[in-house]
Amino acid sequence: MAFSVVMPALEMAQETGKLIAWRKKEGDRVSKGEPLLEIETDKAVVEVEAPADGVLAGIKASEGMDIPVGQTIAWIVAPGETAPVEAQTNAPAARAGSHSATQPTTPAPQHAPTSSQPSTSAPKISPKARRLAKERGVDLATISGSGSGGEILASDIEAAAAAPVVTPAASAQKGSPAIEVPTSLGRIMAERTTQSWTTVPHFFVTRDIDATALNGYRDRIAEEIERTHKVRITHTDLLISLVSRVLLKHPRLNASWSPEGIRVHTHVNMGVAIAVNDGVVAGVIHNAHAASLVEISTQRREVAERARAGKLRPADIADATFTISNLGMYQVDQFSAIITPPQAAILALGRIAERVVAVEGKPAVRSMITLTVSCDHRVADGARAAMFLSDLVEAMRTPEKFLE
Repeated sequence: MAFSVVMPALEMAQETGKLIAWRKKEGDRVSKGEPLLEIETDKAVVEVEAPADGVLAGIKASEGMDIPVGQTIAWIVAPGETAPVEAQTNAPAARAGSHSATQPTTPAPQHAPTSSQPSTSAPKISPKARRLAKERGVDLATISGSGSGGEILASDIEAAAAAPVVTPAASAQKGSPAIEVPTSLGRIMAERTTQSWTTVPHFFVTRDIDATALNGYRDRIAEEIERTHKVRITHTDLLISLVSRVLLKHPRLNASWSPEGIRVHTHVNMGVAIAVNDGVVAGVIHNAHAASLVEISTQRREVAERARAGKLRPADIADATFTISNLGMYQVDQFSAIITPPQAAILALGRIAERVVAVEGKPAVRSMITLTVSCDHRVADGARAAMFLSDLVEAMRTPEKFLE
């Protein structure tokens, strides 16, 4: 039986995905669950796993193409079986990307060269060099390979990554600053944040919260959980759990804006901003409102490891309904985050630090944290945001009532 390999939809408004690289080639044996290809969406570059065991056949899309969601781009068949006829006669309506950094590795129709455009062959590149180029943000189209037959080697990528990148105009002027060419992830971030900031009516509500009880609760449970489950519970894990449960009482902050209206979610898929080498991605903890602290911590750590290794899976970034961004580990006291459409809100966390505050009319030292919620004014208003923060304050004062 043949299994189709289709361009997946990883977000609500996604219409196409860009094929970055095939991990297998035509005729290779594949196992269910192993990485098959890499695609780029509006959020990140992710790995797509093989849907079944078998042989990869009927490849109809080359690296660098933008492909409509849902279209078949290849098949996985049994040994000796051929790809279905419709896969060979009805190729996906893919179009070449305007800024592709790689050359197609699958067979493509050959056209006779014109007198002014001689035909050229695609340069070879070692698998290690391809992965290194992705990690370092090196544009393969700018590299001349030093290997046999012009093959691009890992050493070529290292050299290109170490060299300063300048535009022709800048290089012609002595003393002009170098202009850094954004990586794929950097370009995605620039496009997404610009779209959000210019199309979503943001407003912000900030509150300082006493985190003394939260610290005490973590100190009380962390040692036992680490001993029994080999998992380290962080403040981020605690806040993911508390925020997820509080959001169930505030559906307008756990909602999405769409042309049809406001889509209110009955579950909480918590996005968590993760810093990687060339930007930020939002890993997703699905059904966080029903997950235990151990499950949340384990998922968060695994997604973060895959993000930093460039091995994100489609589920790792799909269907977030709310996002938390924590810069406390960088000693940031307070900041405002930009909403990730179509989500209606994002919560920014500063560091927990001792401050002198008034307690019953007298100065006292308390462990304080500043929370800022950014909201889409089309979905929520200031009163809703304030009530959400009020309930979150109560949850942080008595975390055991919510988590045990």
